[in-house]
Order: sequence, then C-alpha cells, then structure tokens
Amino acid sequence: MAIVLLEAGKVVDRFQSLMNAGLHIPPFITQLTGITNAMIANAPEAGEVMAEASRFVGAAPLVAHNAAFDRKFWQAELARAGLEAPQPFICTLLLSRRLYPQAPNHKLGSLIDYHRLPRAGRAHRALADAEMAVGLLGQIQHDLQTRHRVARPDSALLLALQRCAKASLPTFIARHASPAVC
Repeated sequence: MAIVLLEAGKVVDRFQSLMNAGLHIPPFITQLTGITNAMIANAPEAGEVMAEASRFVGAAPLVAHNAAFDRKFWQAELARAGLEAPQPFICTLLLSRRLYPQAPNHKLGSLIDYHRLPRAGRAHRALADAEMAVGLLGQIQHDLQTRHRVARPDSALLLALQRCAKASLPTFIARHASPAVC
C-alpha cells in the first residue's frame, strides 16, 4: 500500500506499508511485484494498515491508474476494518484514454514513456506506481491547462472528465475552457 499526498500539485507527504492479509502470495505476484511471503510474514495486518491509510488520506480524492481495480480493494478492506470509504477515485487510465487516444496503449508505464516522464522505480510496487501516477496526473493537468485552456483542472473537473463519453469530449472541453485572448 502506498499513497502520495499532494497539495496544490506538490508532494507534501507519503505513506507506504506492506500488509499481511493472511493470504499466500502466489509465485506470479512475487515475480510481478518482487514481494515475497517472507516479506509480509511480519508485516502489520491489513486492517491496521488500512485504518492508518484511511486516516492519512481523510476525505481527499484518491488518484490511481485503473482506479476501478484499486477502488474495489480500498472499499472492501476498509469495510472489513469497519471503516467508511468516502473518497472519490480519479482514474488516470480513463483520463488518458480521453486525452491521449493516439498513445500506443494506456498502460501506466507506457504513458510514462510516451510523455517522457521519469520512472519512479520498479513497476507494480505500490510507491513506484503511486509516484508515476502523480507524474501522469501532473501531465494531464498541465495539458488541460496549456492545450485545452482549462484554467482549473481540479479534482471536480477530473472526476467529471473521466465520466465524459469520448464523443462528448470536445463539448466538455469547450465548456470548461477559458475564453481565447485576442
């Protein structure tokens, strides 16, 4: 589990922890992430980590690449811990599909390379993926401001944009763009 906390587009804090969910890690996941059963044997229990992560985040929107996947786990683990999950999820995958249809594909690593953003470490490790999602989010916000003249690409706009049908994107952007300066 890893969370990178932003304020006004700047990283202000980080949270990360392994957690023991009481399940055996299959070899495929160890190969993908590098996380072994030995590494989580003495890690805090999932409920403890989730409670701490929830306190860390508060009600702030969460950003993830393929957020539907992360949201399911976030909500399920918080429910197991008896906690609410009020945080909305902004999905950089959905946003990139809307804004960068010409990208070779929309995998996080591919988009990082496409935009020539720095890689933050080993893919599929929570903190590296969170750091790269932050970089992609910054690129998305920058492109909305500079290419599409959206003055405030804040979380409310991003949440609406990710729900916007691709065919409606030009109208959505035009509605949120600042007037052209002559």
